[in-house]
Amino acid sequence: MPWHNLALELAGFIGAVVAIAHGILVQRLIVRPFADVAAENRKFSATVRRLVPPLIHFSTIVWFAGGVALASATVLDAQARLFACLLVGATYLFGAAGNFWATRGRHPGWMLLAIALVLIAFGAVAPASLT
Repeated sequence: MPWHNLALELAGFIGAVVAIAHGILVQRLIVRPFADVAAENRKFSATVRRLVPPLIHFSTIVWFAGGVALASATVLDAQARLFACLLVGATYLFGAAGNFWATRGRHPGWMLLAIALVLIAFGAVAPASLT
């Protein structure tokens, strides 16, 4: 398997694993406690109580879909591969930067997404023989 394809598949795997771990932890540490507080506090409308959990999980869904897209990009032509890499890379970059800023660098999520970004950059521009 060419190194560029392997890099994209590994980046996709990292993205999907980060997404799954993120989803589990977010559910336990944020969504459930929010639901408990919102149920006790009448300040939160029913709309807010329904809307907050999916919004919190939105990044989880995007990172997982990005992982699948990266793993699938290995069979695309050069332009589609580059587009997929740019799109997913942008979401991973936003996630890594936000995570680093919010946690002051004390969270492994930004590091994993940064590793995935390096792999995406390497795999995005495959030699002509691969496309």
